[in-house]
Amino acid sequence: MENLTYITGNYGKYISVKEKFENAGITINYFKCDLYEPDINDIEFISKEKARQAYEKLGSPVFVADSGFYIDNYPNNPGYPGAFVKRSGVSSNIEQLLKIMKSVNNRSCYFLDCLTFFDGSEYYQFFGISKGTLSNEMRGHENKKAKSNLWYVFVPNNCYKTLAEMSDEERNNRPDGRTSATDEFLEWYKKII
Repeated sequence: MENLTYITGNYGKYISVKEKFENAGITINYFKCDLYEPDINDIEFISKEKARQAYEKLGSPVFVADSGFYIDNYPNNPGYPGAFVKRSGVSSNIEQLLKIMKSVNNRSCYFLDCLTFFDGSEYYQFFGISKGTLSNEMRGHENKKAKSNLWYVFVPNNCYKTLAEMSDEERNNRPDGRTSATDEFLEWYKKII
């Protein structure tokens, strides 16, 4: 198999993924690139389109990962921001999000990840989900592995700390029943190389 390249503009995502692949004895290349995101609230479609663009740029097997963040009872717009998490400004303005959600009692929310691998002829997609609740305030420490500012307000199910408050070990072994698109992809990839 040719070199495998992870395309992302988010260095925190790369560090986290690189570590998992290295632990499996697989080296991945990193290419920092922000790709065009279609204006549609569908992470599967967005991820596939970004993988296509990435392959066009590099001409070798690539994978991209996209995340949506869904707040079940977002006022007047359940499930918001979804795939629009970055473009909506929600992840960059946590204080505003907390202000909007201040009077909402049911603060259930979840991350939905979609990882797309494209080898130039076939697309393969993998999914992960992490359910939890939105805290009432920002909590935690700066972390290079943080995939989003939402780490400071997302408390996984069966946990009392935000992702940003957890150590690497706590995050990796948390009892929230989450699934990982990266882990699913890695297991599949190990079988085909």
